[in-house]
Formats: sequence, structure tokens, C-alpha cells
Amino acid sequence: MNRLLFALAEFLSKPPGFFFVIAAMAVSTALVPFGLTEVVTYALSVAAIVITGVVLIQGYRDTAAIHAKLDEIVVALRETRNDVVGLEHEDPDKIRQELERLEKEASNKASASM
Repeated sequence: MNRLLFALAEFLSKPPGFFFVIAAMAVSTALVPFGLTEVVTYALSVAAIVITGVVLIQGYRDTAAIHAKLDEIVVALRETRNDVVGLEHEDPDKIRQELERLEKEASNKASASM
């Protein structure tokens, strides 16, 4: 199922997929004079849900790629600590605690260097 969703998101996030959605919406709208308002409403609702899913999937992929790249940078820099690698998989409270700790630590280092 994931492959299908990712393939659909990949197709719909490119110009041909966008044009397909626009054409489907135009055809649905053209059906209104023939008394198919319910069909049009249904089709446009489904299109809106699909587009929302595409945005969410693309956002997930982008975020996952950014995390992988940042983790690679953290691991590659020998003087960095690796305790934050994989933090994105923790619960929100743990992430907030780590963020507060890092901000406090950065603030202390900035104050010490002045």
C-alpha cells in the first residue's frame, strides 16, 4: 500500500498529475448542468482529500530526508555529540526537553564567549 501511495503522490506532485487533477475537476464541473451535482460534489471532495494526502506524503518524505542528512552531518563531525541523532522518533515531551537543554547550553556558551 505504501508503494502505491508514494507512487500516486509522486505522480500528482508533478505537472502531469496536476493537469490530470485539473482536467478531472473540469469534467466534474461540466457535469453539473446534467443534474449530477452530487457526483460533482463527491468528485471534488475526493480530489481535495487526495491532494491533502499528497501534501502530507511529500512533507513526510522531505522531513525524513532532511533528518537523514542532518544525522549524517552530526555523525560526520567528530566533535559533535550523537545523543540527538534519532530524536525525531521520540515523543514530543522528550523532544521539547532536549530542545530546552540545547538552547540553555547554547545560551551559556554564548554568554561565556562574550
